[in-house]
Amino acid sequence: MELFQAKDHYILQSGERALWCSRRDGSLQLRAATDLLLAWNPICLGLVEGVIGKVQLHTDLPWWLLLIRQKALIGKLPGDHEVCKITKIAVIPLSETEPQDLELELCKKHHFGINKPEKITQSPDDTKFLLKTLTQIKSNVSAPNKKKIKESKEKEKLEKRLLEELFKMFMDSDSFYYSLTYDLTNSVQRQSACEKTNLPLWRKVDDRFFWNKHMIEDLISIDNAEVDFWIIPIIQGFVQIEELVVNYSESSDDDKSSPETPPQESTCVDDIHPTFLVALISRRSRHRAGMRYKRRGVDKNGNVANYVETEQLIHVHNHTLSFIQTRGSVPVFWSQVGYRYNPRPRLDKSENETVSCFRAHFEEQLKNYKKQVIINLVDQTGREKIIGDAYLKQVLLYNNSNLTYVSFDFHEHCRGMKFENVQTLTDAIHDIILDMKWCWVDQAGVICKQEGIFRVNCMDCLDRTNVVQAAIARVVMEQQLKKLGVMPPEQPLPVKCNRIYQIMWANNGDAISRQYAGTAALKGDFTRTGERKLAGVMKDGVNSANRYYLNRFRDAYRQAVIDLMQGIPVTEDLYSIFTKEKEHEALHKENLRSHQELISQLLQSYMKLLLPDDEKFHGGWALIDCDPSLIDATHKDVDVLLLLSNSAYYVAYYDDAIDKVDQYQRLSLEALEKIEIGPEPTLFGKPKFSCMRLHYKYKEMSGYFHTLRAVVRNPEEDGKGRAVNLMKTSLAFGLRTEGPWPKARIIY
Repeated sequence: MELFQAKDHYILQSGERALWCSRRDGSLQLRAATDLLLAWNPICLGLVEGVIGKVQLHTDLPWWLLLIRQKALIGKLPGDHEVCKITKIAVIPLSETEPQDLELELCKKHHFGINKPEKITQSPDDTKFLLKTLTQIKSNVSAPNKKKIKESKEKEKLEKRLLEELFKMFMDSDSFYYSLTYDLTNSVQRQSACEKTNLPLWRKVDDRFFWNKHMIEDLISIDNAEVDFWIIPIIQGFVQIEELVVNYSESSDDDKSSPETPPQESTCVDDIHPTFLVALISRRSRHRAGMRYKRRGVDKNGNVANYVETEQLIHVHNHTLSFIQTRGSVPVFWSQVGYRYNPRPRLDKSENETVSCFRAHFEEQLKNYKKQVIINLVDQTGREKIIGDAYLKQVLLYNNSNLTYVSFDFHEHCRGMKFENVQTLTDAIHDIILDMKWCWVDQAGVICKQEGIFRVNCMDCLDRTNVVQAAIARVVMEQQLKKLGVMPPEQPLPVKCNRIYQIMWANNGDAISRQYAGTAALKGDFTRTGERKLAGVMKDGVNSANRYYLNRFRDAYRQAVIDLMQGIPVTEDLYSIFTKEKEHEALHKENLRSHQELISQLLQSYMKLLLPDDEKFHGGWALIDCDPSLIDATHKDVDVLLLLSNSAYYVAYYDDAIDKVDQYQRLSLEALEKIEIGPEPTLFGKPKFSCMRLHYKYKEMSGYFHTLRAVVRNPEEDGKGRAVNLMKTSLAFGLRTEGPWPKARIIY
């Protein structure tokens, strides 16, 4: 559709339809396409894909019109329904401010023979995309009143900051999806239960997942059938669609293709090997939406934070099979308050005060899904115990026969990175999985229905939850494929199919984590849910806490944008954040400058303590021991100091609770065999960290090693950067040693 700019309106036009958006008050109006002739000097700005809605980021700021500037085709669902991901948006101020170049695709009708202008990247880090605001224009012509100038600058800064978050939400997180012909908000089972009607798509959606509903309310309120064309239901979540081939003759060793981009199979392969389509659709609720440390637990209406319904859909010939699961925060009133990294969880309301809201949550769940099997993955000991205990008490008080409670201490069962132990859970609930069934439809109608769902949760409902949901979904998929005759009864999923399937679920976990926590999940790394600190070095973790504090500021802006998109009043004083953020940015920089000095002091201290007088100190590093066998039950990273002398190296284990080294190992350089650099072991996809592995002999026997990785000082540092830094450490380590061992062998 074409976008025109006139004196008083922005005009969207597609065929005989037109939507006029006022630049004075932000009102929307349906008009005939021929009314373009009545507009004052309309100029075609280019082409857009559709309307997201409009939003006012602050009462001091104008309304903004959000348009889909660019989309990417994700794939096609059964029935040839295209699903698209929003990759770029255009944000236009509904005011007298002139828009900057929006980088829209030029339409051939109005820009015939005109070359597309040179691209200017419209990104959150490029402030050139930010428009001159009305407040800027007014400040230029007003009297030089210091107070007004200060207020104007604060408004400009707030506008810039909120716009940055808005762009990041849509363009950096791969979070928003839509289809013009398929209802992404409803599962196959809910769609099949609806009567066949000619209602437009947006009138049939599940209100929980209609993410842009509030932003498009002005259009919804127009009582005219013509408005249906302009309303596009958008979900936040994840969609991936793949076609898999069941080929047991393939060997994982022979298959050298990248699992991230599976090769296209030949069109005739179906004659030899069965194929099936698998789709993963996650839809995030718009109720109690927000960031991890801003939204936890339940609210007064029974809505929970990070509530996501995930549907695994399989299509073989004319048969479509669907299985859904949900995740959501523990439905009690709890939070994590404070500015230390990963603050201790606390209960905010009493047991009696929680009962009604807990009940409201599960009554809504039982209404939608009939039965619920709760799988609670939080630790049954340590800091998480208080939340798990509160959950169980509420379940017992609710005492509903349609509610089944299963507790699985994920960290305890999977300690030491024993991924296979997740099967302990799936084996224990195998009968429940089979009894729950799944939705199965064909051209004739519904063959069977899913009876209940699994509601899985951990603390954040991210890494642990995703792993368990993937395991349950795999059990279901194998049963489905065997029922359809696609897989032999006694065979597991072929290696290549399994690899792609795992990557789909890992991608799903990444997307949901970015939306809730701001960072990607550690694919298959069950134990680590975020950045770790060398707490002892900075005493009370000041450096990590400071980074965490700064992230909390960023979360405040992101939370404000999410709330405004959903029509929720922003209660936090965003203006006051500017001052606090500036203060802590200065503190953060000061701590960064002193970080190396503190590290050096600590290393020097333990060098004198551990090294005998006849050894010469060559260097030291603050690292993290990521050897799976040494990870404790709480799965905190183990902080270590690596010290190097002319004849030995020392691995000193630092206990941040007592703020000192509590044990160490001394290993002769003669026993050191080799140094390797490679990815940290993970279950799915690409690993988060690179590691250095020091192989050594013990009592003349090989097979012993230390696996170490660098402390992450920058939360946005990519894997390549960490690998380079670690490589520098290992090479420095190698160059400073004089022992008779082979040179470092790089395997990354």
